Amino acid sequence: MRVFLLLCLLALGNAKPYEPINVMDFMKNYDIMMADSDDDDDDDDDDNLDDEDENCPAGCHCSPGVVQCSDQGLISVPEKIPEDTVMMDLQNNDITEIKEDDFKGLHRLYGLFLINNKISKIHPKAFRNMDHLRLLYLSYNLLTEIPANLPPNVIELRFHENKINRIQENAFKGLRKLHVLELGANPLTNTGIDLGAFNGLSTLYIGIAEAKLTAVPKALPSSITDLSLDYNKITKVEIEDFKRYKNLQRLGLAFNQIKFVENGSFVSTPNIREIHLDNNRMKKVPPGLSSLRYLQVIFLHGNKISSVGVNDFCPIRSSVKKNLYTGISLFANPVKYWDIQPATFRCVTGRRGVQLGNFRK
Repeated sequence: MRVFLLLCLLALGNAKPYEPINVMDFMKNYDIMMADSDDDDDDDDDDNLDDEDENCPAGCHCSPGVVQCSDQGLISVPEKIPEDTVMMDLQNNDITEIKEDDFKGLHRLYGLFLINNKISKIHPKAFRNMDHLRLLYLSYNLLTEIPANLPPNVIELRFHENKINRIQENAFKGLRKLHVLELGANPLTNTGIDLGAFNGLSTLYIGIAEAKLTAVPKALPSSITDLSLDYNKITKVEIEDFKRYKNLQRLGLAFNQIKFVENGSFVSTPNIREIHLDNNRMKKVPPGLSSLRYLQVIFLHGNKISSVGVNDFCPIRSSVKKNLYTGISLFANPVKYWDIQPATFRCVTGRRGVQLGNFRK
């Protein structure tokens, strides 16, 4: 069940334009997990849930375990939220501040959705005693820093498109169960990430797309398997960039300004499956791809690649390659496809796995 939930979370990983979240979809996943759980402590509480809570906050809609207060023009968190609330939906309002007692007594809260408000301040004790909170969505607000004392058992944190320009040391201290961390579309630079900012994390996905990074951050958690750095200002990839990230399976570096990839840059990521280097400024295929035994998808379209060598993608010994390519994109490059030798794609699943095309200025 843990794997099922993680796949659901990672499916939301890449930053996208704001779209309201259907909280009931999360509730379905929650119900599945509770059905599979061996913990019977909350059975009596479930029996007390009515089809419609009589104490539902004004202007909100309530159903068993769910309070939906989205699109109500609220300027603060409503009072008297039922204590048995599991999912709290406060999307699309005008809330500017989260006060100390806004969520007091909500010990069963599992998901809190505060997307698309005007929140610039969160009290340091706002999330106290929220040991069951797993999903905290604070995207599309006005936060300038990571809130203090985040819920200890949260597994997904989203801060997409705030005003965060610095991540302080130990910003995520104690979040040992965090799997998904979205920081995209914030004005973050490399110098804005303090040494030790990610201490103690074993996160699997980190997104810092649409920021102001000029190089791959070197001090992210070594546990990451999925890293999104698309839409930044990174100009080169070096050997030192990925030495720490040996578990990496998916890497997003599209829409940067990369001109140079140092030979051996991906040696430290032997399990990588997917690399996005499209829409950069490279003049040749990055060296070392043929040594990546499990690489299946490599996007290189929208660069300035003028030639492709017969061994750029595939190893000389076919037995070295464990997974065949399912996708190689080279379109929108000045390379002439008729100059590429057919043997270049000998380790691809089939013709449809390769995307070529005429280059047009």
